[in-house]
Amino acid sequence: MFCVAPPELEATMNVTKGGLVLFSANSNSSCMELSKKIAERLGVEMGKVQVYQEPDRETRVQIQESVRGKDVFIIQTVSKDVNTTIMELLIMVYACKTSCAKSVTGVIPYFPYSKQCKMRKRGSIVSKLLASMMCKAGLTHLITMDLHQKEIQGFFNIPVDNLRASPFLLQYIQEEIPDYRNAVIVAKSPASAKRAQSFAERLRLGIAVIHGEAQDAESDLVDGRHSPPMVRSAAAIHPSLEIPRRIAIIVDDIIDDVDSFLAAAETLKERGAYKIFVMATHGLLSSDAPRLIEESAIDEVVVTNTIPHEIQKLQCPKIKTVDISMILSEAIRRIHNGESMSYLFRNIGVDD
Repeated sequence: MFCVAPPELEATMNVTKGGLVLFSANSNSSCMELSKKIAERLGVEMGKVQVYQEPDRETRVQIQESVRGKDVFIIQTVSKDVNTTIMELLIMVYACKTSCAKSVTGVIPYFPYSKQCKMRKRGSIVSKLLASMMCKAGLTHLITMDLHQKEIQGFFNIPVDNLRASPFLLQYIQEEIPDYRNAVIVAKSPASAKRAQSFAERLRLGIAVIHGEAQDAESDLVDGRHSPPMVRSAAAIHPSLEIPRRIAIIVDDIIDDVDSFLAAAETLKERGAYKIFVMATHGLLSSDAPRLIEESAIDEVVVTNTIPHEIQKLQCPKIKTVDISMILSEAIRRIHNGESMSYLFRNIGVDD
């Protein structure tokens, strides 16, 4: 795991003041690992709590220490059982609220249901519903990372700090990819072009955008009820782009269904790229993604540890992890100590 943090962030780490309690809302090993890294950086012990499933699959949470008058921070990473993950968080937040905690901050590196943040035909904006549930349960602050759409922050009536993983991914490119100066940053669709441009500008590299996407399902045809209206293309169109003997670095915020990444990799290979990297903040890597990546033209997939993916790494050695516990622990420290958060957004592009 790539664990080195940007030097300017590492220099700001200080010991926290008293009155801070850190809980892990999930008993899975990956969440506990991230929580322990954060606790170690903050110089505090993990709070005592039991989170388990009853025989009838009900979630039970038992806080085993006093949180009265304290700043509580609950770390929750999203497992494959996303709905159980949500219930664990909501019940723990509510338990801390009713136990008279001074504040309850959720540390949710990947915000679940973030892809359901726009109105679709006969659908609903589920991320708005989830935001309302969290606020109603008693959440007073949210720390997250690289929201799928920044507008999701407006669904909350509490402060939201949407941190960025780009400094860590950029550092990985500079330190772990030999001859990265011979690379081109690639957006696999126009939707990710702004992110790609932000990476390219800071690395002083060229940018390529693959235009055109496959048709959506018949049920997604535009009928006036979409917000915003869907932009459709007639067919998948590949650019007349030549990148002979260049490294291609595809950037995006989420890698889940890998079909579009594989198609982009094949196109880049045909155009002359000799190495292909994929950089993304959140590695959901669902279904057969590890196997498909292993068999593809992609040389390496780099994601952060916002989501547990240890099983996927065992299935596919091409998957690499960048540790972002440093910035999460610094955000917790600054919020608890009442310090400005602006330092964590220095040198961050508006389109990250």
